[in-house]
Amino acid sequence: MKQSGAPPVYLQVAFDIAAKIVSGELKEGERFTGRSLMGSRYGVSSETIRRGMALLKDLGIVSVQANSGSQVLSKKRAKEYVDQYQAGRDLWRLKTRLRELTAQRDALNEEINQVFNQISDLQMRFHTSDRIRTYKFELGEGSAVIGKSIGELCFRQETGGTIVAVQRGEDILFSPGPQTVFAVGDILTIACEFSGIERISAILN
Repeated sequence: MKQSGAPPVYLQVAFDIAAKIVSGELKEGERFTGRSLMGSRYGVSSETIRRGMALLKDLGIVSVQANSGSQVLSKKRAKEYVDQYQAGRDLWRLKTRLRELTAQRDALNEEINQVFNQISDLQMRFHTSDRIRTYKFELGEGSAVIGKSIGELCFRQETGGTIVAVQRGEDILFSPGPQTVFAVGDILTIACEFSGIERISAILN
């Protein structure tokens, strides 16, 4: 009988003998001898067998007499021990599983923290980067803003963009004021965030 991190081997030996008593393989009053033979059967040392038998003796399951072997005393107490052992073994298994799950949870939490930190890092880079870029929009004949001024449209307030320049033919008007009126063919250079392009396009076209 090999030890696998479960209860000590001598407890497993004691359990196996008690289970034989409960099953009727060893009957009350029956004597059994040969610690060395038992050691060979279980694959453990005679000392381990002795410890297992001593435990059964202390529990009143068997009697142990030097040079005369052992005798089964109580099937009832053997059953009590078997039930207690199985409950303890189940508890050990649950605790082992809990340790495994806790380790898995800790590993998952570590991975979550790493992903969260990566997200935070990317967000920080995004916020600290130059999000404002310039985009060009050309006003066609169907544009709804033709003949209207920048001020009249409340362009900055409505779109979040700033008109940097208006190119009209060969002429370029930088930083046009609110009185600037739009005309067909004007090419507007507008500084805005990428997310504002759709809003600006909808208003201009």
